[in-house]
Amino acid sequence: MDARDVIKVGMSAERTLVVPLERAVGHFASYMPMVYATPMMILEMEMASADAVTPLLEPGWVTVGTEVDIKHIAATPVGATVRTTARVIAVERRVIRFEVEAFDERRRIGEGRHARCLVNVERFMSGLAAGSRE
Repeated sequence: MDARDVIKVGMSAERTLVVPLERAVGHFASYMPMVYATPMMILEMEMASADAVTPLLEPGWVTVGTEVDIKHIAATPVGATVRTTARVIAVERRVIRFEVEAFDERRRIGEGRHARCLVNVERFMSGLAAGSRE
């Protein structure tokens, strides 16, 4: 599958999340404040990126995250609503590049770029299985 056949620059998706305790950095490290953890924000950015393109993929194909270049620019408390957006900015044969942003009720809290690679699940899993036998 060639991503250029189905994915177009400008495609986008948005996700909304009320920050739960389990996504606060203090949940992972008790000495840290109970604010939205950077890796959890990046997870939502990756998921929004996948949401933007997954419905157009042929059966048996998915995208996997391969690059992140993200700034977490403001803290967000547990219980706040976060909106995450992803927009396709470039499409190569197997790589799709996104501009991603996250906002809470007051301001932008994160921004950056993300890339996902188009993979055939069956071949991907076969490769993993073959590699694990070595």
